[in-house]
Amino acid sequence: MKVAVAGLGYVGTVTAACLAANGHDVWGIDVDTAKIDDVRRGLSPVAEPGLDTLVAAAVSSGSLHATTSYVEAFDRADVSLVCVGTPSTPRGATDLTYIRRAVDDIATALRVVTPPAGRHHSVVIRSTVPPGTVEEVVTPALAGLADSGIGCGAAMCPEFLREGSGVADFYQPPLIVVGTADQRVAASMTSLFGFLEQPVQVVDVRIAEALKYACNAFHATKVSFTNEVSRLFRLLGVNSREVMSLFCQDQVLNVSPAYLRPGFAFGGSCLPKDLRSLLYLARVNSADMPLLAGTLATNDLVISEVVDRVVAHQVRTVALLGLSFKMNTDDLRESPNVELAERLIGKGFDVRIYDEVVNPARLIGANRRYVEAKLPHLGRLLTHQPAEALRGADVAIVSAYDQPVRDALAQLPPRYVIDLSGRLGAQIEALPGYEGLSW
Repeated sequence: MKVAVAGLGYVGTVTAACLAANGHDVWGIDVDTAKIDDVRRGLSPVAEPGLDTLVAAAVSSGSLHATTSYVEAFDRADVSLVCVGTPSTPRGATDLTYIRRAVDDIATALRVVTPPAGRHHSVVIRSTVPPGTVEEVVTPALAGLADSGIGCGAAMCPEFLREGSGVADFYQPPLIVVGTADQRVAASMTSLFGFLEQPVQVVDVRIAEALKYACNAFHATKVSFTNEVSRLFRLLGVNSREVMSLFCQDQVLNVSPAYLRPGFAFGGSCLPKDLRSLLYLARVNSADMPLLAGTLATNDLVISEVVDRVVAHQVRTVALLGLSFKMNTDDLRESPNVELAERLIGKGFDVRIYDEVVNPARLIGANRRYVEAKLPHLGRLLTHQPAEALRGADVAIVSAYDQPVRDALAQLPPRYVIDLSGRLGAQIEALPGYEGLSW
């Protein structure tokens, strides 16, 4: 394939060199003539281990070229990869100036060059851009190309290249994701990366755009989390490196997909209590822990969002299906569902509650004292079957996802179903009033 790569920075140069090394005819484009001169001499314009060797070999074999001319690069090109910068504005927004300029230059070039043999060109954004950029910026800029006799489709293909190990990361990516609704673009990108062992996953374009932000935010959070707890542990005379070494050995909960699923707030007898304990230790030892303090605040916002959504629906009767902090336990201590019920009752809603496991007569100790303080009339609010809670309800707030709950929702669907777990299944998600909490 002939591939045009717009932007010869870290991402663009690594991408261009690796594609050229694997049989593609690659043309790098940049407005910086110094970068163009470096590539033409077989040198990498950026410092990256192994990249000089790749560039030199690809230029020598005639598979890698560099130019300032979009027309030269796009003549008979099958794919263009946009790898230009997306810096922050002074207010923190993503500056899309270079994206807009590159896409406009691509559209201008495609109107005058000879089209590829298949008469279809794929414009693929490789830079990190906010969700909606391809639909709102790229696609409109390409809309007029049909008149020139060339088919053109757009996509997002986020990169996962770390500076300092970019070449190795290109050849061993954690995943390859292409966001597009155009099957021709999907097929073209699958062919482009066919020499890699990782399969290409084709998804909605906004999912591909959002993915890189989720990844980078999590990486930043991991760094800050580790440094934050370590700052406190040092003051307590604890070897934080040993703590985190042991921490990473837990690949069931700590370093795993566990808890990384959109859903309701955390609760129970451990997480809230232990977070507060850490924050107290930080205060008495004069250590700031804004990340963990923010974790409690974020958790509370999840509960508030559900209350606000119920209020916005202007309903009266609420069925709360699930009360404990998670299924198959009757532990109500600091359950976000208990907090949710208390807030809704306080706002005057008629709340009915179903939980398969919770039995007020069997609650003991701290568990009993907690629910008596929060929901003193729990016995009156509880129903024995999910259908009893649903009958006549305007809205169901559902954290339980066992079969009796799903059957009752299918048979007695209320006007609105607010799903807190994301595990109710396709039948319930197809109900007219279904709403996912954050999906």
